[in-house]
Amino acid sequence: MTELGFNTLAIHAGTAPDPATGARQVPIYQTTAYVFRDADHAAKLFNLQEVGYIYSRLTNPTVSALASRVAALEGGVGAVCCSSGHAAQIMALFPLMSPGTNVVASTRLYGGTIQQFNNTIRKFGWSAKLVDFDDPKAIEAAIDENTRALFCETICNPGGALSDLDMIARVADMRGLPLIVDNTTASPYLCRPIEHGATLVVHSATKYLTGNGTVTGGIVVDSGKFDWSASGKFPSLAAPEPAYHGLNFHAALGGMAFTFHSIAVGLRDLGMTMNPQGAHYTLMGIETLPLRMQRHVENAQIVAEWLAQDARVTQVTWPGLKSSPYYHLSQKITPKGPGALFTFGVKGGYEACVKLVDSLKLFSHVANLGDTRSLIIHSASTTHRQLSDEQRAAAGAASDVVRVSIGIEDARDIIADLDQALAKATV
Repeated sequence: MTELGFNTLAIHAGTAPDPATGARQVPIYQTTAYVFRDADHAAKLFNLQEVGYIYSRLTNPTVSALASRVAALEGGVGAVCCSSGHAAQIMALFPLMSPGTNVVASTRLYGGTIQQFNNTIRKFGWSAKLVDFDDPKAIEAAIDENTRALFCETICNPGGALSDLDMIARVADMRGLPLIVDNTTASPYLCRPIEHGATLVVHSATKYLTGNGTVTGGIVVDSGKFDWSASGKFPSLAAPEPAYHGLNFHAALGGMAFTFHSIAVGLRDLGMTMNPQGAHYTLMGIETLPLRMQRHVENAQIVAEWLAQDARVTQVTWPGLKSSPYYHLSQKITPKGPGALFTFGVKGGYEACVKLVDSLKLFSHVANLGDTRSLIIHSASTTHRQLSDEQRAAAGAASDVVRVSIGIEDARDIIADLDQALAKATV
């Protein structure tokens, strides 16, 4: 059979009719443990000599189906699912880092990620250097002998700026480092970062993959292309791993080293496990991902163009506008459209933004994105509140802008709601 198209993979990848019952939809395997055939079978599973199920903190058939589907959509060799997007970020870094090492990351990241990188990971003895990822010289200057990865977002949250993944990947390759790309706001329908040189791709499955605001989840996809043995910098993957009876994962498992380490050591010891019901909801959501993303982008185009012409609006950051500094980059990185997440400025600043949010009726005021519903939030007073004014501005979350995630409602209804709210906010 020829290689399946994206729409087909979104429905079929990672799944088949249940061999026991013939059930066409993936069952929810709501079980903690799995019966071994015999003692030899159990030993082979624990030694990674045979692939199978041991305990649902590690692997579960429903969760495995989701991992396989997302890996297929992203063009990776394997994936590991976990409890949230934040968990996915830690899972991506965990096999790479050790006390005293650092990750070089973009300043344009979700506020919670900046908090995680600036503060929380320090408790593991790791650190992060945040620099302007539009500037390759700044990235190179930040890399030192203790750097173990580069990290950025495809479409940056909240401002909608785009990362030049090809350029960043060239810097990573030149320095022998893996590139980790958060592809949450683009989804694999709009961009497949591995095709642009990414080593690992992370997702908050809570957002566009599920698409309906029902579950939290995270996924890490491995390209299988990085040589973990080349530099001696990644002993968890390319040296005897004391946390798994001295196994050299890269020597034994090649391109699947990261995926198996993340399950056998990462999920085993960190316990950031995705539950099977959440995986089931996400599998169902992905079936309509291509259809939803098309509508998200179509609506974002209409709404962004309307806002850009409105005198009550000071700026619109959607990269699909020809006025955007990222417009030409969007044609390369996200040729099907640069997503549906962006910010816009409101005349009257902070107070006007707050009043706008309170005046909307169709939009939901929530700390989420990627829902079928249109969503809004004033990042400066919520998701990015813990940052300084300078950090908020660098992240695209200044006090005078609101972040919108455009849904799949009728575009005219979205605009009508914004229109009446702007009228009240800018009196």
